[in-house]
Amino acid sequence: MLKLSFLAVCLTSIATLASACAAAGEPNAFEINKIINRGINFGNALEAPKEGNWGVTIKVQYFNIAREAWFTSFRIPVCWSAHALTEKPYTIDPNFFTRMDWVIYQAMQREVIVIVTMHHYNELYKGPAGHKERFLAIWKQVAEHYKDYPFVLVFEPLNEPHDNLTAGEWNKLLKEVHAVIRQSNPNRTIVFGPANYNDIHQLNALDLPKDDPNIIVTAHYYLPYEFTHQGAHWAADSNAWLGTKWTGTDSERQMITKDFDDAAAWAKKNNRPIFIGEFGANSKADMDSRVRWTKFVADTAIEHGFSFTYWDFCGEYFGICDPNTLSFRKPLLEALIPPKKR
Repeated sequence: MLKLSFLAVCLTSIATLASACAAAGEPNAFEINKIINRGINFGNALEAPKEGNWGVTIKVQYFNIAREAWFTSFRIPVCWSAHALTEKPYTIDPNFFTRMDWVIYQAMQREVIVIVTMHHYNELYKGPAGHKERFLAIWKQVAEHYKDYPFVLVFEPLNEPHDNLTAGEWNKLLKEVHAVIRQSNPNRTIVFGPANYNDIHQLNALDLPKDDPNIIVTAHYYLPYEFTHQGAHWAADSNAWLGTKWTGTDSERQMITKDFDDAAAWAKKNNRPIFIGEFGANSKADMDSRVRWTKFVADTAIEHGFSFTYWDFCGEYFGICDPNTLSFRKPLLEALIPPKKR
């Protein structure tokens, strides 16, 4: 495990956040969400059953490239369940911890917020009761392993709860995993989102621990789905959507604006910061439409005081960066981070 003294270097250029947290005596979810700001997902790598299976293996230069583009947060999707024993005590492979230590350290050296998730625990989605104990045991190990890391490391216990992990079941389970994490990380910022794939329309069904202010609420945004997922092999009948454009008409914009207005109203009522943890339009859509949609979603999120992490860095379908040349698809990059922001 990397020592805290080595990690302290990553705090030097986020002095505003450090000062705010020091003044408050603990991390502040709203301040951390401000620093998350405009971020990127390193998808299709550690979320695969084995890193590299889905075409992406994280390399050190990825962190440099993303930071030089002025992304201020890195979300690291991780399939922890693929690296833990299936029987008690559900031990996580020490070699995988070593790999994760390296990834997190590299991200922290770039002076960003680092959000570590749990992705693709498919057995939990299908049978929550049968996998609850293992899920909690995995998070107990992760939380204890990283308990001394700086507060710029953020935990997201479960990506996109769905299937049989309904809103009611998820509300019960999130309180249990929250309690497990708080045993070793009393002040760590935690990210929770609603059920039905972190559906922005399901925020009203989300029931969070009311006595813990250090929670950021996430929602994902891929609407209209027929546009963002046209031709996606994992989406049923998506070939019928090929050719769908997003031209930025008043009605198209109003749909997104209303969704974000409603989320902002919920956030104000519940005093929670909002983080759009994933959004993107896949490469089957024409580039002009992708750029228009991406820019409007990103700008609307920032206007509402939300942070975001775009999906994703260099994956086959959504990647903002060409994995072969390691060059950005400039129109998409500028849709997310206007040149004047860099």
